[in-house]
Amino acid sequence: ACTDAVAGGFPVAGGQLDMCDKTGAVRGTTILTVRRDGKVAMAGDGQVTQGAVILKAAARKVRKMRDGEVLVGFSGATADAMSLLERLEKRLEEYKGSVRRAAVELAKEWRTDRVLRRLDAQVLVCDRDATLLVSGLGDVLEPDDGCAAIGSGGPFALAAARALLRNTDLPARAIVEKAMEITAEICVYTNSRFVFEEIP
Repeated sequence: ACTDAVAGGFPVAGGQLDMCDKTGAVRGTTILTVRRDGKVAMAGDGQVTQGAVILKAAARKVRKMRDGEVLVGFSGATADAMSLLERLEKRLEEYKGSVRRAAVELAKEWRTDRVLRRLDAQVLVCDRDATLLVSGLGDVLEPDDGCAAIGSGGPFALAAARALLRNTDLPARAIVEKAMEITAEICVYTNSRFVFEEIP
C-alpha cells in the first residue's frame, strides 16, 4: 500500500512527500549527505520517474557550486528543482558564498513569491560548515548530526546513514555509498546509478 512519509524527518512543500506520486510530474528521487571528521559527502541516485515509468536512469541530481566549495542536491519535480538551483546559485554569488544567508533568502523568496511557491521540490545544500535543507514552506533546517536526506528514498537513506554513523568509524564517503546501496535495495524509486560529490 502507498504511504506518506516525511523525507528525513523534515517537512516538504504541501505538507508531506507522497512516495507513490500519481500526479504525472517528472521527479528526481533520493539525495543523501553526511558530514564526518570535517569532510562532507553527498550522493544522488540516477533515476527519474514519471508516475510508475522510469524516464531516465543516469540523471545528475548532485552538483558542485562556487568552485567546489558548495554541494547541492535536489529532489522533486525536475523542472522546478532546476529553477530553484539557478536561484540558489545567484544567491550564493550575491552573498559571496555564504550558504546560510543564501539558503535563508532562497526560502523566503520561495515561500512568498506567487510563482515560486507552487514549485514542488526540495534542496539540500552543504559547505564545509553547514548542512541545510531548504523547502517551499519557508524552512531552512540544519540537522543535529550533519546527516540529511530528501526524496522518495530519503527516510531509508537517512536511517541507514545514521546507523552507520553511530556504529562504525567509516568516513563520510563510505557511509553515503553504503547507505545509498541499502536504499536502492528497498526503494523502487531509487536506482544504483549513484553520483558522488565531496568537500575534502
